[in-house]
Amino acid sequence: MHAALAFLQVAVVAATNSKRLVLLLGTVMVCVSAMAQILPQDRVDSMYHSYDGGDIQVHGPSILVRKSVADNVSVAANYYVDSISSASVDVKMLSASRYAEERTQQSASVDYLHDNSMLSYSFISSVENDYQAKTSNFSISQDMFGGLTTVVLGYQYGNNDVMKKTDSAFHETAESRGYRVSLSQVLTKDLLLGGAYEVITDSGFLNNPYRQIRYVSTASNATNGYNFTNEIYPQSRTSNAIGLSLRYFLPYRASISGGYRFYIDSWDIAANTFDVGYVYPFGANWLFEASFRLYSQTRASFYSDLFDNLQTFRARDKELSTFSDQSIGVGVTYKLGRDQLFLFEKGSINLSVNYFTFNYDDFRDVPYGQANLLQGGTEPLYQFNATVIRFYVSGWF
Repeated sequence: MHAALAFLQVAVVAATNSKRLVLLLGTVMVCVSAMAQILPQDRVDSMYHSYDGGDIQVHGPSILVRKSVADNVSVAANYYVDSISSASVDVKMLSASRYAEERTQQSASVDYLHDNSMLSYSFISSVENDYQAKTSNFSISQDMFGGLTTVVLGYQYGNNDVMKKTDSAFHETAESRGYRVSLSQVLTKDLLLGGAYEVITDSGFLNNPYRQIRYVSTASNATNGYNFTNEIYPQSRTSNAIGLSLRYFLPYRASISGGYRFYIDSWDIAANTFDVGYVYPFGANWLFEASFRLYSQTRASFYSDLFDNLQTFRARDKELSTFSDQSIGVGVTYKLGRDQLFLFEKGSINLSVNYFTFNYDDFRDVPYGQANLLQGGTEPLYQFNATVIRFYVSGWF
C-alpha cells in the first residue's frame, strides 16, 4: 500500500511535468493512527501501475518487501520502474519526435523502535539516462499521552545530477533540503486530527534543459510572430506548506475524511488543495473507497506563455502557470484469509483508478496553433485528462 501511495504522487508529477522539476502538487495528506508505536508488519507488495494523459504514457512494475530482523528493527526494500513514452505539448511545440525512456528507482529503509519512539531512515536512488537523483530521509516519531498524540520530526536531503542527451558536455547539479513536523491527535474515539508543516529549500540547476520559452519576434525566421530560446530559472527556491486532515469513523465500520493544504514559495506560487474520501467495508472481505481532490495555483513571477521582452529569468513550464485540476478516485480491495494463501498469513488484492482533469488559465496549446497557423497568443488554452491505474497484491507473513 505504501508503494501504491508513493506511485500516485510520482504519477501526478510525471503527468504534469515531463521532466523532473518536482513541485509539491497535491501531496497525500497527513496520515493519522490511533495505535501506539509498533513496527510495520512483515509484508510483500507487488504492483503494476499505468498513467495515460497529455500524450504521455507511463507504466511499469514495483515490488516492496518488508521484514523484521529483531523485536525492535524492521527493514524494507523497494524496486520500481517507469517506462515512459512521451509526445507532450512541450515536445510537439519544438517539432521534436516522440521519445521513450526508462526510470528505475531502488530504495531501502530501516525502522528502529524503542519504547514509544520510532527512528526511521530511508535512501532512494532514481536513475534515468539524463537524470540521477539520490535522496536520504530521516525521521523520529514519538507517542505521548498514552498513544493519543504522535509527533513526527523529519529531515530530507536530495542530490541530483542533470544531464542532456543532445549535449554530452552538459552536466548540472541541484540540491534539496526539507524539514517537516507533523502531529496526529485522537480527539474522540471516532475522530482523528492530523496536521503537518514542511519547508523545502532547493538550490542549483532547477529548470529543464530541454524546455524553451517563446517570445514576440518579427525576425524572418519567426513562426506566427514568435521565436524560441532557452529557459532560465533562479538558482534557489524556498517552499512552505501546511496541511490539516480529519478522519471520522462511522458506526457501521466506514470512515470519512477531509483535508486542506496550503502551499507558497519564493517564486510567488500559491496553491490550495482540498480532498475528501470515503471508505466502506462490505461483508468480511470487501473494502470500497472513493475520493475527490481539488487543486489550484497561481503562476510564478517569471512565467509567461509569450514574452514581450527577454528578461533575466524566464519560464514556460505549464506547472509554473496558473492552473487547476480535479481528480476522482475509486478503489476496491478484496481481503484474503490464510486458507486462501500458501505462504502468507493474510493478503489482499487491490485495484484503484484515478481520473484527472487539468485546465490551464495562461498556458496555450501552441502545437494546435502551429497546425492551424494561428498568431502567437491567440491559441486556445491548454487542457488535458489523465487516468492512473494501480493494481497490486499484498501479502503479510
